[in-house]
Amino acid sequence: MTTVPSPPTFSHFEALPPVPDRRVAVRLTKDALRQVRGGHPWVYDQAINSIKPDSAPTGSLGVVFDDNRRFVAIGLYDPDSPIVVRILHQGAPTPIDASFWLSKVTEAAEKRSSLIARSDVTGLRHIHGENDGLGGLIVDEFSGTFVVKIYTAAWLPHIESVLRALVAVHEPERIVIRLSRTVSRLPDGERANLVDGMVVYGPPIEGSISFLENGLVFSADVISGQKTGHFLDQRDNRAFVAEYAQGKRILDVFSCTGGFAVHAAASGAESVHVVDRSPFAIEAARHHFDQNVDSAKTRFASSVGDAFEVLADLVNSGERFDLVVVDPPAFASRASERTAALRSYRALAELALDLLVPGGRLFQASCSTRVTVEDLVDIVERAASERNLTLSAVRTFGHAVDHPVSFTQGRYLDAVTATVHS
Repeated sequence: MTTVPSPPTFSHFEALPPVPDRRVAVRLTKDALRQVRGGHPWVYDQAINSIKPDSAPTGSLGVVFDDNRRFVAIGLYDPDSPIVVRILHQGAPTPIDASFWLSKVTEAAEKRSSLIARSDVTGLRHIHGENDGLGGLIVDEFSGTFVVKIYTAAWLPHIESVLRALVAVHEPERIVIRLSRTVSRLPDGERANLVDGMVVYGPPIEGSISFLENGLVFSADVISGQKTGHFLDQRDNRAFVAEYAQGKRILDVFSCTGGFAVHAAASGAESVHVVDRSPFAIEAARHHFDQNVDSAKTRFASSVGDAFEVLADLVNSGERFDLVVVDPPAFASRASERTAALRSYRALAELALDLLVPGGRLFQASCSTRVTVEDLVDIVERAASERNLTLSAVRTFGHAVDHPVSFTQGRYLDAVTATVHS
């Protein structure tokens, strides 16, 4: 006789708000309606003509109708956010129930089946927010520990159902809840007494979680580290950089916990030099280096400080490198910041080029949605031209399979690499 497994038990969920039994009817402007029909996942407050009722609780299901009262889409309603409705489904009507959440998690797993099957990768993203049809929700895994990041309180009434789907599909060892700053600031009752970094399923955590990235050992602070504990989106690009690293001198700028430098060192780099303003990040980079690399074969150096100032000092001191990696944080989170961001990327490209030996290679990335890959290529080309340098083997990169892109604004990661000649 087949034994039916008992449903999973989640701790700290006693105070979760119930799933609202009312739906919100939403009427949009013509342009917004066209965009939703085209697959855009966000409905902004200024795109709404009417909402009925206008007093529904956060987490209600918002149903978008056209002018003929025909169903267009359904999503999570958050009246306190500029994004009032995050679309879950558009097209024909469908119930938002346990089967729906299970289908979403299953579809996301199927997209990543090749990555999930790899034995040398145990750190990956299972749910990439809007790009997997679950706007405002991120799920990363680190060797069986799943980290669920909630970016809108609209998820709170539904989160237990989503976690049940995760357990059914992936059978995680544990689940940790991380809350965005907006959700964390809500009063205890409004955020169901959930606390950022809370383990809600499985055993407690002692220390960081070790995981594999391209066969190398890294660790993630899933309780209090940035985002979910580790930046997984550059995995493929780190492997690409490693292909050029053997016998080379590597500079890893905005190194964070040393992903690019460690990949390069493990591939036989002569030396790696990491730069970050956080001494804790530098300490983590050194730890990851020691875990994966023979220090007798590769030298490790580090600089703590502002990247622009450190690079300028390196230029003035005559330091030169065979490969420079520049992977800064987002410089343009708002449209108004785009011009300043372009100037910052340009300044970084100029400094990086000044630090390269003839025939050296530049790898420069951007995680600013409002800076396109075309912008990035143009920045590098112009900086090179002003220095009478030529570029060859120019390539661009985007998102890995576990960070899919389903709409224009969902693309945030771009990178360009080129060999630089005098």
